[in-house]
Amino acid sequence: MSDAVNQKLSSIPKHVAVIMDGNGRWATQKGLKRVRGHQKGVEAARTAVTFCANAGVEVLTLFAFSSENWKRPREEVSFLMELFLKAITREVGKLHERGVRLRFIGDRQPFAGPLVETMNEAEALTRDNGGLVLNIAVNYGGRWDMVQAARQVARSVQELGTDAAGITEDKLARHMSTAGQPDPDLLIRTGGERRISNFLLWQAAYSELYFCDTLWPDFGEDDWTTAFEDYARRQRRFGGVPEGNGPSNEIRGS
Repeated sequence: MSDAVNQKLSSIPKHVAVIMDGNGRWATQKGLKRVRGHQKGVEAARTAVTFCANAGVEVLTLFAFSSENWKRPREEVSFLMELFLKAITREVGKLHERGVRLRFIGDRQPFAGPLVETMNEAEALTRDNGGLVLNIAVNYGGRWDMVQAARQVARSVQELGTDAAGITEDKLARHMSTAGQPDPDLLIRTGGERRISNFLLWQAAYSELYFCDTLWPDFGEDDWTTAFEDYARRQRRFGGVPEGNGPSNEIRGS
């Protein structure tokens, strides 16, 4: 990111989450196989990491593969798994050099052993890094996240012999896949759709939503700057009133 761009960004979100939509359509529009769009999408993800790290973002969460994506054609899913494995192997050293901490959130149980092993090794290598935290959501769903957190809390309550009153929002949050991280300030979805598709349902309760028509492989630095400028214009009230307004003013929500 250039100094001029950085100076334009008056408000930087601590945590940015991205639904990277449009890879397949990008390829189809160019007369290419859908898998070429996913390959190009990896380059866009690299741009995302660089931009956010340079801007001072603390956490970046990329929605790489949802729990619903298993419904796609077998050939495409197999390619995605292979691409994912290659991308981790190729990128982890560079991320480590930049001080990025890499984490994978989602249910790893369906993945093949070599992929799980590579994920574990990448997390171990970058665990002590103090720069940008990069969450890669794979086989992830927001409902799955809440269910697995609820199960952990239920086991804890059962083991301690306490009653249901001991289940609080704070306790549940401590068992979500992003525990210990700030909730997303900004959630971006590319590709033209206007929904969050079961992504970070708990964490995104007060996220600012930014939707754009740009397909993910084309989402570059200028698009990132535009999204951040839009975020800087938002007034985040979390259910309260704007600063300086008295109690007689209407509360319009968050």
